[in-house]
Order: sequence, then C-alpha cells, then structure tokens
Amino acid sequence: MAIPLNTAALAVLPAGVAGPSYDRSALRAGILHLGVGNFHRAHMAVYLDRLFALGRDQDWAILGAGVRPGDAVMRARLAAQDWLSTVVELDPAGLSARVVGAMVGFVPVEAGAVIAAMSDPAIRIVSLTVTEGGYFIDASTDGFDAAHPDIAHDAAHPDAPRTVFGMMLAALRDRQTAGVAPFTVMSCDNLPENGHVAARALVGLAGLSDPALAGWIAQNVAFPNGMVDCITPATSDRERALVADRFGLTDAAPVACEPFRQWVLEDRFPTGRPALEEVGVAFVQNVADYELMKLRILNGGHAAIAYAGALLGHDLVHDAMADGRIARWLDRLTRDEIIPTLRPIPGVSFDAYRARTAERFANPQVGDTIPRLCLDGSNRQPKFILPTLRQALAEGRAFRGLALEVALWCRYCEGTTEAGAPIAPNDDNAADLRARALAARDDAGAFLSHTRVFGDLGMNARFAAAFAAQLAAIRDRGVAAALAAYAA
Repeated sequence: MAIPLNTAALAVLPAGVAGPSYDRSALRAGILHLGVGNFHRAHMAVYLDRLFALGRDQDWAILGAGVRPGDAVMRARLAAQDWLSTVVELDPAGLSARVVGAMVGFVPVEAGAVIAAMSDPAIRIVSLTVTEGGYFIDASTDGFDAAHPDIAHDAAHPDAPRTVFGMMLAALRDRQTAGVAPFTVMSCDNLPENGHVAARALVGLAGLSDPALAGWIAQNVAFPNGMVDCITPATSDRERALVADRFGLTDAAPVACEPFRQWVLEDRFPTGRPALEEVGVAFVQNVADYELMKLRILNGGHAAIAYAGALLGHDLVHDAMADGRIARWLDRLTRDEIIPTLRPIPGVSFDAYRARTAERFANPQVGDTIPRLCLDGSNRQPKFILPTLRQALAEGRAFRGLALEVALWCRYCEGTTEAGAPIAPNDDNAADLRARALAARDDAGAFLSHTRVFGDLGMNARFAAAFAAQLAAIRDRGVAAALAAYAA
C-alpha cells in the first residue's frame, strides 16, 4: 500500500526512493519563486536539493508564490504534503525517484501576501516561470506591451496589482522606502535574453506610474540572463499511478522528467546567491549563445515536430519521433536551416547537441505529449521559429523548411487533423487564429497579416511566397508528402 507523502514519510521511504539527507527544519527561505509548476520542481528545486545535501547554503530555500487559480490548486496540493515533491527521472535505462525538500512554504495566492513576502529582506532572489506569454511582449515590435489590459490595470492601480510584475514593483517600492537592498530578478523561462525581457517588463510597468522608481530599478536591480533545460511533461493520472505503484508513495503532484538537466546563468547577483556551481550549474559572463542554441535547436525542434505530429495523428512525442517522415524532417531542418544561424561556442558541438536533442525527444519513458508542444503557438512561434527565419532571410540563407514549419502551424490552427479529427483549442488566440487559417485557404496572406504574431515579417515577399507554396503543398499533396519533399 502506498504511503502518503509528508514529513513523517521521510523516515520510512520505500526502498529505492531517495529523500532529503539534510534537516529541513534548518532551511530558511532566500528565494521566492513565482509559478510553481512541474518544470520548476524538476529543475531549480532539484539543483537546490542537491546543494542542501552537501550541507551548503541552507538559507536559500524556496518559498513558492503565484497569481493564477492554478497556483492556488498547486499550493493546496503541496501544503497537504508539507511542500514535498516526488521527482521521477524517466531514464530508459531505469527509472529512479527522489523526494525533493527544497521548498519550505507557499504564500497564499493573493497579491498582498505575495508583496509582503517579496518585501522580506531575507528574500534576495525572486525567480519566475510564468511562460512565454507572461512577459507582456508586443510581437509586432518585440518590445513591452504597455497596452495590455492587465498592465494598464497595474499602472492605474499600483497598490492592487494583478500581474507578477505589478507585485514585484510594489515590493521593490516597499524595500526602497525601508532602505532594504532590492532582490535579484531571475527568469527561468524559455525566452531569448530572458533577464533583459524581465527587466523591460518591470521597468516598463514602473515607468507608466512612477518614472523615478523605474529609474531606480534600472540602476539597482539585477536581471541575470539564463538558459534552462529539462523536458518535463504535465502530470496526469499516469504519473500519479507510476509513483504509487512503482515507488510506493501517494503524491498528489508528482513530477516526471527526463534525466537530462542544464542550467547556464550570468553571474550577476548583487545580494548573493547559492553556490549552484557545486551541483552543475554553469556561471558565465554571457549566456546568450548557449541560450540561442537551446531555443533554436530544442524549442524550435519541438515546434517543428509538434504540428506535423498533430496533423498526422500522433499524440505522444516519442511516437512522432519514431515516424521516419517526422524524424527526417526534423534532422534536415536542424542541420540545414537552424544550426547555420548560430554563432560558434568554444568547446560546444552543435551537431552533438542536435543528436542528443533528438535522442531526448525519442525517449519513450518521458511520455511527453504533442498537445503540450502545440500549446500557445501564438506566443511560442515568435520566440522559437520566427527569429531564426528573420535571420535566415537577412543573411540570404536557406529558409524553405522554416516556411514549411509556419505553414504546418497554419494548417494546425484550422482545428482538425488530416484525418478530420478535431483539435482542441489550446491558444488564448485560438478563435482568431482559426479564422485566419481558414481564410488562408483562399489567400495565404490572411494568416501572415496577424501582426501581433508576425510583425512586419508577413510583408516580406520572399517569405510570403515560400509560405504560400508550402501551404499549397500541404493542402494539395498532404503533410507527409510536404515533409518528404523537403527532406529529400
């Protein structure tokens, strides 16, 4: 019979399940993390758990926080198990499980409580995983979207914010007034130059209501860029059953992830940081090239297989990778069009990284889903595909495969697979995207005219012609034939 996960269970963990080797009662929060989802608990929480096991830096434990209804659900689940999480590493050579104890609390999901917690001098880092769409980026300018309704609300009501940036702003104002050093803002989201993007959002919001505070933040708050990587599927009954049946624990919110982790950070932490280099984090002066490699090869690769896989009826990522049509398409696109846009990194082989990435995608133990990869395309395409396309066009490089990827996304947005099965909407802009995709049957430019996604890229004649040709190929001959024609 499975044991309910809580502090008492740590003394009687089932054989084969590792647990904290440190005294959790001695931990003190030094990091407040916004967005306690699966990726955070599989990535940063695991690194800190390993560091605490070395007896190091136990005043850098995690205090969770959030602003969405889903955060309240996660808080309730974790509270019932004393903030512990079971992390299962899905290694094809053999699964392993560890109970991670790096989190020591989770503030109520209410703006006042979050602001108060961030105002505490003990909190020296505020980290966040709020997805690509949580940074209020205007795709048409790649700048800060000051017109977003939530931003407009926070600018008009700075004492009652809705957004994470509004709450950070209120806490920084309190710290400035109290003479407390500002916390470092550490983004853990998959965005190019994620630290700069976070800075732009926070300073931009401050400038709408308090220009003096905006200037102070720009001068005094650090926003290190970082590259994070660990494929982490959503938790379902499958993962809960796995933890109960295979490892003997009842966990309401377990995490299953691949055994690969990578974290590269700029070393810019004025108020201190945990010694994460002791557990494998790479601290560098400039993370941009590592970041670009990951965003274009891994995240761009995910986008490439996602829409092709969905249209061909695949539900699981490893099944899509077992489909030779998709595997060959990914290989050709990565080699011929993505890697040539990257700047060399001393000591790093892009081809080896490409091959390892394909192996990770094909891992059957992960059970990652195609619908997860297709999620939020209107925010992900401008981050993972369109910058590569822009650069290829500007440098006169090959871009036919990148145009095909956009055409596959367009066809996906129609809302049915090639076999006619419905595709559930999974984008905040799904209705608008569907209308544009259907209109593109007669006029391909109807899809590219979505300036919030494409900016001025849709007016590039070479891209527009290639997109139209690839969309016509998909419609006239089918997805499989379009993929094969490109890979041949």
